[in-house]
Amino acid sequence: MPIHLECLSHTPLHGYFDPQPEVVAEVERVGRAARERVEAFNPDLIVAFAPDHFNGFFYDVMPPFCIGARAEAIGDFKSMAGTLPVPEDLAHKLAENVLDADIDVALSYRMQVDHGCAQALEVLTGGLDRYPVIPVFINSVAPPMATLRRARLLGDAIGRFFSRSDRRVLVVGSGGISHEPPVPELFGATPEVAERLIAGRNPTADSRAARQARTVAAARSFTAGDSHLHPLNPEWDRAFLARLESGELTSVDGMTNAAITRDGGKSAHEIRTWVAAFGALAAYGPYRATLDYYREIPEWIAGFATMHATPDAA
Repeated sequence: MPIHLECLSHTPLHGYFDPQPEVVAEVERVGRAARERVEAFNPDLIVAFAPDHFNGFFYDVMPPFCIGARAEAIGDFKSMAGTLPVPEDLAHKLAENVLDADIDVALSYRMQVDHGCAQALEVLTGGLDRYPVIPVFINSVAPPMATLRRARLLGDAIGRFFSRSDRRVLVVGSGGISHEPPVPELFGATPEVAERLIAGRNPTADSRAARQARTVAAARSFTAGDSHLHPLNPEWDRAFLARLESGELTSVDGMTNAAITRDGGKSAHEIRTWVAAFGALAAYGPYRATLDYYREIPEWIAGFATMHATPDAA
């Protein structure tokens, strides 16, 4: 029942609008070190907690949590595209057990994941299909959202399920810390934008390209200091990361959704993926966590961080 954790930020802007070359080199070096840890651990299975950015999940049905029994990566922002090697029967059984633990989770046999999941798999493994993977979607951009406590309990239920097996499990949390890229909101949206947020699957190539161009333009404006987007908040980022590193994971339970938006920005809710991953690890017992990297990167509109952790017994 070995377990290993890797949490990392992602960015759709890598290769579109980058910081100075030395900063890119730092991030890539940290990513290589994480991949070396994963290869040394040699997992039998990856459980990847990831958000979505209105690419695979929409307001026609927006679950707080969803386990993928089959999944495809869509390949947005130059991320890898293709079929994820999901062990279908195991994913179904996992969903049953999470529901038995009183955590309401949906199950999808046609999950679409975007760069929020695919980029983490690429960084940590070099591809989408190196290891079997079960993707777990956590709604992080579409209010109303579940609390951080519920995200922690989701991770706990998943961790307890796998702690009863002999599988070597890598848990991954993929999400930014403080950040607020230009993700549209349903309330107050034009009819055209509202329809895209309600049922915008499989857009045309031109529509996707226009959306990506808007994100790049927003990053340029944000870096130039000419933007209405929420500023990065390194102090808040480091305080959150310190909570995870301390091992006192239940301390995140009091972080309200309103406070996260106020202090970290509207997309800082992606910290749920980190909380769920640490919840899974904590189900195995006390852990040791290491903050490998943190830097505010305005070009990527992100407080950018990576952490890894293992059980104390390891």
